[in-house]
Amino acid sequence: SGNDNSEALPESIPSAPGTLPHFMEEPDDAYIIKSNPIVLRCKAMPAMQIFFKCNGEWVHQNEHVSEESMDETTGLKVREVFINVTRQQVEDFHGPEDYWCQCVAWSHLGTSKSRKASVRIAYLRKNFEQDPQGKEVPIEGMIVLHCRPPEGVPAAEVEWLKNEEPIDSNLDENIDTRADHNLIIRQARLSDSGNYTCMAANIVAKRRSMSATVVVYVNGGWSSWTEWSNCNARCGRGWQKRSRTCTNPAPLNGGAFCEGMSVQKITCTSLCPVDGNWEVWSEWSVCSPECEHLRVRECIAPPPRNGGKYCEGLSQESENCTEGLCIQDKKPLHEIKSRNIETASDIALYSGLGAAVIAVAVLVVGVTLYRRSQSEYGVDVIDSSALTGGFQTFNFKTVRQGNSLLLNSSLQPDLTVSRTYSGPICLQDPMDKELMTESSLFNPLSDIKVKVQSSFMVSLGVTERAEYHGKGHSGTFPHGNSRAFGTMQARNKATYIQNLSSVSTRSELKTTAIFGHLGGRLVVPNTGVSLLIPHGAIPEESSWEIYLAITQKESSLQPEGTDVLLGPEVTCGPSELAISTPFALTIPHCAEVNSEHWNIHLKKRSQQGKWEEVMSVEEETTSCYCLLDPYACHILLNSFGTYALIGEPISDCAVRQLKVAVFGCLSCNSLDYNLRVYCMDNTPCAFQDVVLDERLQGGQLLEEPKLLHFQGNTFSLQISVLDIPPFLWRIKPFTACQEVPFSRVWCSSQKPLHCAFSLERYTPATTQLSCKICVRQVKGHEQILQIQTSILENERETIAFFAHDDSNFPAQMGPKAFKIPYSIRQRICATFDTPNAKGKDWQMLAQKNSINRNLSYFATQSSPSAVILDLWEARHQHDGDLDSLACALEEIGRTHSKISDITETEIEEPDFNYSRQNGL
Repeated sequence: SGNDNSEALPESIPSAPGTLPHFMEEPDDAYIIKSNPIVLRCKAMPAMQIFFKCNGEWVHQNEHVSEESMDETTGLKVREVFINVTRQQVEDFHGPEDYWCQCVAWSHLGTSKSRKASVRIAYLRKNFEQDPQGKEVPIEGMIVLHCRPPEGVPAAEVEWLKNEEPIDSNLDENIDTRADHNLIIRQARLSDSGNYTCMAANIVAKRRSMSATVVVYVNGGWSSWTEWSNCNARCGRGWQKRSRTCTNPAPLNGGAFCEGMSVQKITCTSLCPVDGNWEVWSEWSVCSPECEHLRVRECIAPPPRNGGKYCEGLSQESENCTEGLCIQDKKPLHEIKSRNIETASDIALYSGLGAAVIAVAVLVVGVTLYRRSQSEYGVDVIDSSALTGGFQTFNFKTVRQGNSLLLNSSLQPDLTVSRTYSGPICLQDPMDKELMTESSLFNPLSDIKVKVQSSFMVSLGVTERAEYHGKGHSGTFPHGNSRAFGTMQARNKATYIQNLSSVSTRSELKTTAIFGHLGGRLVVPNTGVSLLIPHGAIPEESSWEIYLAITQKESSLQPEGTDVLLGPEVTCGPSELAISTPFALTIPHCAEVNSEHWNIHLKKRSQQGKWEEVMSVEEETTSCYCLLDPYACHILLNSFGTYALIGEPISDCAVRQLKVAVFGCLSCNSLDYNLRVYCMDNTPCAFQDVVLDERLQGGQLLEEPKLLHFQGNTFSLQISVLDIPPFLWRIKPFTACQEVPFSRVWCSSQKPLHCAFSLERYTPATTQLSCKICVRQVKGHEQILQIQTSILENERETIAFFAHDDSNFPAQMGPKAFKIPYSIRQRICATFDTPNAKGKDWQMLAQKNSINRNLSYFATQSSPSAVILDLWEARHQHDGDLDSLACALEEIGRTHSKISDITETEIEEPDFNYSRQNGL
């Protein structure tokens, strides 16, 4: 503004009349906020008058406020003018450009004009032109979140929030927020997962965008293959396995599981050991001067190979070659000859007389002993008529001692029973065991301790023997003389015995232990049922004997209609024990978890024997808590008792998971082979019941069990045997397929479904069986089990029954029962139990551990975090997945480094460092 070409006046004449007005302050652009007017000011020197002109029109003189002063430095007159501009004036202006004002100043020489100042109404619209969108990105991938703020005057400035906290890109080189309001994360980290919000603000207002959830996931990667296992067959063709796990890295935050097989299996061949055997003896050598001749043999028929045994016995044999009559230098060679015998004929004469006398004596003694033994049951008895059920000959044999004992009439003869089996043994009915002990076979042998091995023990190779005692008869044998009877030899099946040793017997489905203040864990082995007593639940200075049992008789809980008993009926006690914090009871179930298809209830039996509903799994309550995992339900309770899970199907798509297992064994007829197909609830407890039954029958698991999804759609189940090798095996016509009604499968709460098939081989030389077992629901799921087995037990591959064999540790007391060390657990509780304005409290801990419902239950506990960790302990009793817990804490923001080795003194609030070596 002003005349740039005008000449400057000398400083000595500051008031020269040729000076144009010079603006010391010009009006600035302004924004009207809401209804508040703005003030425009203008200041010039020297100036006689200053007026504002707005939108090309002069502002009325009355609207100006003017102030006059003298500049002390130059002595020139300074004038300052103010005007107000209202919102109404701006809104009433309708011109091609914004509302504007400028001021004009006069002096003696002329006028000067200021810059134009625009006046605008400030605003900020509510809706964002583009909200950021949630994303799922792989780790180390790029994250770009777009944000276009609402229209506004002046233009809004953008700020990004993560979990309600501002993001400062200057502190993190990995984050850039400068590019057109967008948020760019160059390489995603696990800690970048969270809720992102775009904040827009100007002088009028602030606006928040919709939150965008960013999940940084990790796709699973295979670990290295393990070494190949040893060939499972000591001799001949077998299998080798190797495995790998999806832990390098493990999938996280919904990342994809590894593709491919986790187990590889190849055939292998082991060289069979060959024991050595003697060849036939050579011819006797020529008689030597010492009156002896020799013969030899070698261990070459065949020689020992591949670690086989060397031949037993001597490789050289010698004997007198003249039958003792050889004399060298007129001296006899044997001490038994008299010194006065001079000729060979004399020796022969006396020898013949001696032999005759001995023969007569033996004949007399034999007749005497025969008569005595006839009156005292001392005869040999071979009686097979009393043995039924496919058993072979039973031999009673009298074993005599030396002649001196037999001639002593005061001593009774000893009797030893040997029992041998030359063919396959089968027990058709459990009553056969009573037949063996109570039949007339044992009646003549009263007061004798008889050891009997039943057929299933023989077929499994179990070494324990049941003992039976006969009833006493007077005059049979003297009391106190124990007669030991021989027992049959079981087949060598060490590997199978080892596998069966972990299977509980029916009387052992109960675990008991004494617990104190430190708490612990009870497990019913191989059933999936467990009980966790938290640290501090039992008062100090006291201890209780706590038990955990599974009801094996038929449950008193009878479901109504189509309701299903989903797992075992479990009892824990004692009922009078009162604990201060909830304990965790884990019960396996067979439902495919889906709240749209199932309504699952927890029921408890009252002291009067009636079943009362405790809660629905989806119900919000503060009395107890149920967390339903795919295969088990973890329940937090405050009182002991008897509990069971009931499933109410609410649609035809409700799925009951069945485990399909195939067992086989030879029948009494050596040419027949029995296949038994079981469809049971997919719970370890139900499977163990089947294993126990098959153990009694001598059955062998032929293939790893498979899972069948049985829908509640009223369609039946079909079980069939396919691809039986022709000319080797046959099955009776019309028996290869069996169909089971829907109600028999669906409502079978206690007993597993069992279908048997009988195959017959054409010749005993057939020892291999290959076929397929097809189990399918009509218009539903189908499973095919490929059977490839040897019917000879010593050649059959052993299949493991249980993935987690916990029979060695039914009870654990104190710190060793818990995966998380107590000191670190205390630190976690102390941090997360404290309310936090940023949301990093026990509720976030629950969310990160997939506990999203009924949080009011935890809010009523004295330490919500402790109860959440107890629930975590119950869920991870087998895997102890501390990595997942550590990652959850890392995502919350409680850790800033990878899990590393740590001692308790290294833990500082609020950061946690965890060790993955032996717990947290």
